Amino acid sequence: MKRLQDIRAPAFYAVPAPRCVVWLVALAAVVAASAIWAWLDFVAWATLAALGSLLILDLAAGPRRGDVAVERIAGKHFALGVPGRLSYAVTNRGRVSIRVEIVDTPVEKLRFPEWPASGVVGANRVRRLELGVSPLQRGPATLGTLYVRAVNAIGLCERRWRIAAETTIRIFPDLSAVQRYGELARRRRLTEAGFRRLRLRGLGGEFDSIREWTPDDEFRSIDWKATARRGKLMVDQYRVERSQTVMVILDAGRLMTPRLDGLRKFDYAVSAALSVCALASLAGDRVGLLAFAREIVEHIPARSGAVHMRGLTDRVYDLEPRFEEADYARAFTYFARRQPKRSLAIFFTDIFDPVASAATLANLFRLTPRHLAVCVLVNDAAVRRALEAEPHTLREAYEAGVAAELAVARRTTAALLAQRGIIVVDVPAPQLSVALINAYVDVKSRHLL
Repeated sequence: MKRLQDIRAPAFYAVPAPRCVVWLVALAAVVAASAIWAWLDFVAWATLAALGSLLILDLAAGPRRGDVAVERIAGKHFALGVPGRLSYAVTNRGRVSIRVEIVDTPVEKLRFPEWPASGVVGANRVRRLELGVSPLQRGPATLGTLYVRAVNAIGLCERRWRIAAETTIRIFPDLSAVQRYGELARRRRLTEAGFRRLRLRGLGGEFDSIREWTPDDEFRSIDWKATARRGKLMVDQYRVERSQTVMVILDAGRLMTPRLDGLRKFDYAVSAALSVCALASLAGDRVGLLAFAREIVEHIPARSGAVHMRGLTDRVYDLEPRFEEADYARAFTYFARRQPKRSLAIFFTDIFDPVASAATLANLFRLTPRHLAVCVLVNDAAVRRALEAEPHTLREAYEAGVAAELAVARRTTAALLAQRGIIVVDVPAPQLSVALINAYVDVKSRHLL
C-alpha cells in the first residue's frame, strides 16, 4: 500500500524557500507603508523588480529534474543498541552548487534523529551524506521512499522530489563483547584467554610426528619413505583433535518478553548466546542452539566452523519471543534425545514466580548427570534499584517489599542450582554477554567439560 504522502506529492515540484517568504513579507510591509508615505511606492516597485529578477535567475540556475541523483547506501549489518549510520550518495550534474537535505521514511526498528541528512554539493561533484540512526529491534527492516529538497545559492525556490529507494537492512544482536577474543583468535593467541588445544596421539586424521617403530604399532602405520631414508622402521603418528560441544538453550516464552532499558530480556539473551557461540566456534568447539516456548521454535544441531556460525547467526538474529508459557519438560526431553553426548548446556531464562522456578529447577536437574549446565538469569536492574532506594511513600515501601521477596527467591534458586553443580550467571542485563563469556573461558581454562 502506498504511503499517503507518496500519493499527494508529485515526483518533482518547486515551492518558495524560507528566504523567498522573507522577501515577500518585506515587500508586503513596504506596500502597506506606501499607503501612508507615497514616496515608498518607488521602493515597493524596486523591491518587486529585484525579487522578480532573482526569482527568474533562481529558476534558470536550477537544479532541474535529472540534475541531482540520490542513492541510499545502507550498511549490510546493524547491531541492536549500537549506533549505526545510513549514507546517501548525492550526485550533482548541474551548473551550480546546491544545498541538499534528505528525509528518510521512518521505520519502527530504527530511531532517526530530528534533523535530516544535509550538506552542500558542488557543481559536477559527488558527495556522501550521512545520518546517524539507533537500531531499536532485531530482525529485517525495509527502508522506503526518500524525500529530497535542494536549493541553490540564491535560495528563493526550493526543489522537492521523492525517490523510490526500497532497501532491506538486517539488525543483528550486539556481538561487540566477543571482539576482543576474536582478535586474539586471529593472532592464534586464544591460549591467553584460558584456552588449551586438546591433543591425543593415536589414529587421528591430522599428522603430528614420525617416530621409530615398536612391536605394539600396527603394520599400516609404517612410513616407508621415512624408513628408506633412515634405514630403520619409522611410523607416522597422528593427532586426534577433540572439539567439545556447546549447546545454547533459549527460553522464548512469556518470562523473556518484558523490557529492560528499552530492550527485551530475550534480546539480551540472544546477544549473549550468539557472543558465546562465536567465541566457542573460534576456539574450535561445536556450537548448536535450541529455542523453545510452548513448542520447539528453533533447533540447530551442533557443528563447527565459520560457515556453520554464519548460518546459525542468520537463523537466530530475528528470533522473537512468544507471549505464552514455555514447556520446559518438552524442551529438555527434546534436548536429551538429540544431544546424548556430554556438552556444555547454557540455558537462558528468568525466574520470577514459584511455578516457573519449580519447573525450571526440576528440568535443569535432569541435565547434570550427563551435561555441564550453566543457568543464565536475565537480571532486572529495577529490582536492585527498588532495594537500594529509601522508600518515602506507601507505594515505594510496597515496591521495596516485593523486590525483597523476589531477591530472596532468586538467591534461593541460585543456591539450589549451585548445590547441584550448575553454574549460575546472574548479572544486570547489559553485562550479560561479558559475564557469560567469562564463565565460558573459566570452564575451558579449568577443563570442567
